[in-house]
Amino acid sequence: MEFPKRGLSKDEVLTSLKGRQGSDADWRHGRTFSLVYYAGPEALDVLYEASRAYFSENALNPMAFPGLRQCETDVVAMTAAMLHHPDAAGTMTTGGTESILMAVKTARQWARAHKPEITQPEMLVPITVHPAFEKAAAYFDVKAVHVPVGDDFRADMAAARSLINDNTILVVGSAPQYPHGVVDPITELAALARDRGILCHVDACLGGFLLPWVEKLGYPVPPFDFRVEGVTSMSADVHKYGYAAKGASVVLYRDRDLRKHQFVAYADWPGGLYGSPSMCGTRAGGPIAAAWAIMNHLGEEGYLRITRETMTAARALIEGINAIPGLYVFGDPVGSVFGFGSHDIDIYALSEAMDAKGWHLDRLQRPPGLHMMITPAHAPLVEKILADLREATETIRREGTTAEGAAAMYGALGTMDDRGTVNDFILNFLDNIDAR
Repeated sequence: MEFPKRGLSKDEVLTSLKGRQGSDADWRHGRTFSLVYYAGPEALDVLYEASRAYFSENALNPMAFPGLRQCETDVVAMTAAMLHHPDAAGTMTTGGTESILMAVKTARQWARAHKPEITQPEMLVPITVHPAFEKAAAYFDVKAVHVPVGDDFRADMAAARSLINDNTILVVGSAPQYPHGVVDPITELAALARDRGILCHVDACLGGFLLPWVEKLGYPVPPFDFRVEGVTSMSADVHKYGYAAKGASVVLYRDRDLRKHQFVAYADWPGGLYGSPSMCGTRAGGPIAAAWAIMNHLGEEGYLRITRETMTAARALIEGINAIPGLYVFGDPVGSVFGFGSHDIDIYALSEAMDAKGWHLDRLQRPPGLHMMITPAHAPLVEKILADLREATETIRREGTTAEGAAAMYGALGTMDDRGTVNDFILNFLDNIDAR
């Protein structure tokens, strides 16, 4: 496409744009199980209006837009209270990846100040931790040391104790981890860090706005937040189970002294004094305002209502999947995110069959599986989802169907021992995704 020589009218632009949505996944009607967290049309209207109200504002300069700054302050304060440390200091970011990047950068800077003898810093991360930690390792030159998981898919503490060393500056656990929805042994990981005099980050990007309400509803939730001694920082995405607009996360630190290591200041620029709290310079006002709006719109009662509905649907799906011959749910999921595999059929063939029925389930590997992230949009569809899963599973077993095309390729890549070749494949895929 070339740059248009003549500008299009508003109607032409919007008609073309809406036409492109025709092939997109239908998240409003529960056909996706990741990427979009939908709390209903009224909540969506609140997000639209709040985003529009601060559409052009820039949080780069808090003195220019004090109202926007107050929105961010309120979001951070409410999140800190929800995670049981009202005195925590924090910052809003554009998402979980940026929050994780900031936590690792902070750990590196803290170690430079307090453990200068460490010249090759490492962080201890479960193999199931979000790949944003790999990105942080590449960006900040902090080696990621991978902790294997046990049969329950939680970080193996015996392995963690054997892998920690004098270069370790940060210990990480997930609450929950994405692939299987289980919570790592946060109490033990935090104690390991505390005994070494180093930092411990809990990645609650996925569960930070879910597990507090799950716990209040009476479901068993293992310790995971600032109530755990030794936890020094946390990340929680408002745009996941906080149901905010995309581009809203919070990174929290136990105190302000620790948070200062996240900031960057530069006093010698001819353009003026420069200070930045996070990765971005320009910081979009819309997501910040929308996060503030949805948290105030829903309140505790709203989040409890939505979480009750979500957990009821998730438990019904977990029970139903375990009841389908040959299928089983991985581990013991704590919230409404889980994965499942099969004893006797090609699970990627099942993913293709569900794709054909209009359901978009993410694929897992090592072990092969499919992934579900449940929201209120799925509540009225539980029986339909289970019926289609049963039918597809029976058909594959009866006909001996195996995955083809992209699903077969995914399965093959997942079993390759040469992970460098797989990495190269991913890089080439990204390089060619625009088909130019």
